[in-house]
Amino acid sequence: MKRLLAVFNTTAARLSALYLVLFTACAVFLVFYMTGSAARFLVNETQNAVVDEVRDLGQVYRRAGLRVLVREIDRRSRRPGANLYIIADNTGRILSGNVIALEPGVLDKEGWTENPFVYARFGDDVDVIEDREKAPHALAQVIVVNNGMRILVGRDLGEPQRFREIVRQALITALGVMALGGFLIWFFVGRRALQRIDRVSEASARIVAGDLSGRLPVTGANDEFDRLSASLNTMIEKISKLNDGLRDVSDSIAHDLKTPLTRLRNRAEAALARDGDDVKYRTVLEDMIGEADQLIKVFNALLLISRVEAGFSKQKLDEVDLAAIAGEVCELYEPLVEDAGMALVNEVEGPLPIPGNRELIGQAVTNLIDNAIKYGAKAGGKIIISASVDKATNTVRLSVADQGAGVADEDKERVKGRFVRLDESRTKPGSGLGLSLVSAIMSLHGGSLDLKDGEPGLKVILSFPVARS
Repeated sequence: MKRLLAVFNTTAARLSALYLVLFTACAVFLVFYMTGSAARFLVNETQNAVVDEVRDLGQVYRRAGLRVLVREIDRRSRRPGANLYIIADNTGRILSGNVIALEPGVLDKEGWTENPFVYARFGDDVDVIEDREKAPHALAQVIVVNNGMRILVGRDLGEPQRFREIVRQALITALGVMALGGFLIWFFVGRRALQRIDRVSEASARIVAGDLSGRLPVTGANDEFDRLSASLNTMIEKISKLNDGLRDVSDSIAHDLKTPLTRLRNRAEAALARDGDDVKYRTVLEDMIGEADQLIKVFNALLLISRVEAGFSKQKLDEVDLAAIAGEVCELYEPLVEDAGMALVNEVEGPLPIPGNRELIGQAVTNLIDNAIKYGAKAGGKIIISASVDKATNTVRLSVADQGAGVADEDKERVKGRFVRLDESRTKPGSGLGLSLVSAIMSLHGGSLDLKDGEPGLKVILSFPVARS
């Protein structure tokens, strides 16, 4: 009983019950409407047939008189399937016709009988009219002629009644079949849907409890439940990544920012511990300001990464020219590359239209060139920027290649994380957030960041979807 009540507490069960009640009410209305309409139609046809018969007999009476009319009625009453005919005197005593007994009072009033009446034909048991349920019923029209004689012309209602019963039985049977079909559909389809909802609820409860490794079940039917589960699984996957990223950022901040903060404190403490002139104090303060500026850069980079990963500026993805952006960045960085003893080669030819945010794409290219200067420096080397269009995948690929030591295969995915710095790069200035920011920007643009061997050096590839136009 409790299980049944639990089932009816679900929205699906309530909707099913509501539809069942509505369907039953419509079906019952349809049964009574169809049977009533069919009966009325046949009764009207019966009355029309009687009216035509009375019209014919009236013509016979006017043309040949009462004697010929009596003979005509007698002749017609003997035909197979004949209508009901009665010729009675002015007292209501039956003189001729094919009816042996009649419900009392039928012949008393001229015109149509107000209600169906019972009767008995020749050959029937006269007592049959005592049982209205079993006796045959008919409708008739009574005509009074000049000498007071009464003529009744009627038609049996057995055919309309039988037709009404047939229609009613057919509709009731159809209703029963449809009700059975509805129950079977609920049992095999609705119950399965409720079970799937229960599984989704159980998985959701585990996820709410903190188990972000769990996923909502997908059966492969590709119905609305599967589509909903797939969308929620994608959302959970992103939440899990953001949660992992937040945990990693917290650990990295505690680990990587501890050293510069400690240096700031030690310098301030050392400056206070010894006597010095204004020049020494100024030098210490300038060093501390440099350390503080570096910390501010780190926090600004973290803030930008968080805003990009949260979907910042998604509504501002306009059509931009990737070749123009690459040209502007190269023009800006060419003096810095030359100061490092290398050459910056721009092989990008445009236009290369893509949907994107101009500032964020420029920031990504800037970070890659900055990394190439720091970690790919080689006397007389080159930093090459090139682009190509891949029609098979409908993407534009921008690459930044240096001729440095490169990155080992096992570290190529790891260096995309926040605060990740390889051992050989720890002596270089930086915070380990450059590639992490580039990866977030590419994710916002629906693209990808790939690290390949430049043979020699490192080749970083940014893949952008081609603009729709």
